[in-house]
Amino acid sequence: MINKKLTYLKEWLIESKIDCALLTDPENIAYYSGFKSEPHERILALAIFPSTDPFLFTPSLDMKDAQNSEWSFSVYGYLDNENPWSILSKKIQEATTSTECFAIEKSFLTVERYEKLCLFFKNSTFENVSEKIQEMKLIKDSSEIKKMIEAGKWADKALEIGFNTIKEGISEEEIVAEIDYQLKKQGIKEMSFETMVLTGDHAASPHGVPGARKIKKNDMVLFDLGVVYNGYTSDVTRMAIFGKPSKEAEKVYSIVLKAHQAAIAAVKPGISAGQLDKIARDIITNEGYGEYFTHRLGHGLGSNVHEFPSIMEGSELIIKEGMCFSIEPGIYIPEVVGVRIEDCLYVTKNGCELFTTTPTAFKSIV
Repeated sequence: MINKKLTYLKEWLIESKIDCALLTDPENIAYYSGFKSEPHERILALAIFPSTDPFLFTPSLDMKDAQNSEWSFSVYGYLDNENPWSILSKKIQEATTSTECFAIEKSFLTVERYEKLCLFFKNSTFENVSEKIQEMKLIKDSSEIKKMIEAGKWADKALEIGFNTIKEGISEEEIVAEIDYQLKKQGIKEMSFETMVLTGDHAASPHGVPGARKIKKNDMVLFDLGVVYNGYTSDVTRMAIFGKPSKEAEKVYSIVLKAHQAAIAAVKPGISAGQLDKIARDIITNEGYGEYFTHRLGHGLGSNVHEFPSIMEGSELIIKEGMCFSIEPGIYIPEVVGVRIEDCLYVTKNGCELFTTTPTAFKSIV
């Protein structure tokens, strides 16, 4: 049975006079087929046609899993010693009478793989399907939002574990290990991304990597993490203080919190992404810290933790009901302090609702 997502894409193929959409991004394949797999260097593909049934193309070692998934159409495979492109091209030619035009993910397909595709379809043209997929993923339905609400609850649980693990002398990577371990014991198989725990001025690196650095008295600790629940993600950032914050840290935190709250209060259908960014950025800039807010205000999320759209300066994208994205202002002063507060939300008819409920007030660990 064709699901709604596949139906919409097939309709677009018909309207665009495209003979086949060939998807090779595992995230997009999971979105349309329900089959999630990491093929590593092997070829995993989903072929979708305007008027005939789609099929999955997997390494032989993944065929049984694909057949046992929610995917109800054909699954074809290949052995490691076989040429996957040769087999895949034959299956496509068997499924459709024309291969004049393909839709491919230009934002994902490597040059090497594109050249292999061109080798077997010399007279074909190739259109970009990445932007259409972005557009389709933009508005989440109620079933997707329910999964993200659950993912948000588990992110709150992960923060609770992290807060309870803080003590003098424990390292960043030890806290990360405890969070991941405790969640796995409770059935969570996957985090949205590698859990981030940064202490002291290490938090001034927006994408810092947890290491052997140990927590000292009066350190601030940044937690940035997310959980995958039934294929959908969460993402949250909170700060804890082990002791008493410095005056500078306290001031920076209050400014970031003010920007965070103001932007969330402004979320509603009809406002632009650029306006939301400006609301938060103006607060930080007017306090004299504008140069230390070095990234966009937020990003979309869903089946992937970083999706379209970008909530950023200058964007004219109009916010609509059903969109899901983060609000995460930050101030990062090198060798001094780093503060970020992040929640992800879904847009409602008149405003928004957050996926995470951990309080944003200073979490003091004594």
